[in-house]
Amino acid sequence: MPLVTRVTDLIGNTPLFELAATETGTRLLLKLEQFNPTGAAKIRMAREMVLDAERRGLLNDGGHIIESTSGNTGLGLAVVAAERGYRFTAVVDHHACKDKLRAMRAMGAELVYVADEGDDSLATSAREDLAEAMAAARDDAYFTEQHNNDANALGYYAVAEELLADLGQVDILLSAVGTGGSLFGTARRLRELGCLPRVIGVEPVGSIAFGGPGGPYWQSGTGTPPGATVGTAVDYSLLDEGVKVADVDAFATTRAVARKVGLLIGGSAGGSVHAALTRLEEFPPGSTVVTIVCDGGEKYLDTVFDDDWMKDRDLLDESAEYEVLQLLDRYTPARRNLVGVP
Repeated sequence: MPLVTRVTDLIGNTPLFELAATETGTRLLLKLEQFNPTGAAKIRMAREMVLDAERRGLLNDGGHIIESTSGNTGLGLAVVAAERGYRFTAVVDHHACKDKLRAMRAMGAELVYVADEGDDSLATSAREDLAEAMAAARDDAYFTEQHNNDANALGYYAVAEELLADLGQVDILLSAVGTGGSLFGTARRLRELGCLPRVIGVEPVGSIAFGGPGGPYWQSGTGTPPGATVGTAVDYSLLDEGVKVADVDAFATTRAVARKVGLLIGGSAGGSVHAALTRLEEFPPGSTVVTIVCDGGEKYLDTVFDDDWMKDRDLLDESAEYEVLQLLDRYTPARRNLVGVP
């Protein structure tokens, strides 16, 4: 890469990792978005939302960006705000990863909490209501409103372009759905470029985007909790199938992948990988299956990878981890290809 002068110039061209392959030639590839600045995919859409607001005259010099965030969008907006001279306020709850909150503050973001210390419940609806009210009360403020911002999905068009440049074809695009921007923005651009993958969305059990009863869940930055509204970035017209994965299975997968191949992925990616691994042989032979790993596991060392935290929430299940390890033993090409290689 040539010399760059802005952190956002480092966005994109993230690597692909082949996690699994069947004897019939079906491959599960992970698009490792933790190699972006901030260690997450959402800096792609954070940049696009700010640039779009500038183009439309919604942000002026010295303006104030306000967003409700569980962490990764806030990290991206903190970078963009620092680069472009904006003030940034992140409306957050204590459900968010503490390291994400610390990093936002380190980059100059103001954090406004909607819950008291010690209340670590997910408060998406309360966050969004407060962010909207704060922006409405300030003449210089702009609420990026990621769930209902068309620029969210546009930020991921480059993911589709990178996938086609690297692979030529994507048969199945299977990824977590939070705001919906990463999955549906990528899917829309793939279709525009003549690639028509089967699109499978993954959400936590308890999320309401794909129907069914709502309830609490611990997968951070994904899904739509009860009481929140499914945003316009979720484009059902592009969705072929929606599946749900329980926290126990998502986190067991995250932990098993770390132990088996040395790759740290976030909990929402664990849900997507679990959905892919458990049905890999159901896909047509020779399929290229791609999962967008929206962030790495380093941000979750004190949660998903902490046995005490997991036990306190009845999430630690050794049998579930063992089942994933068996699947990885069965499908992981590295176990076969590296035997005898120094």
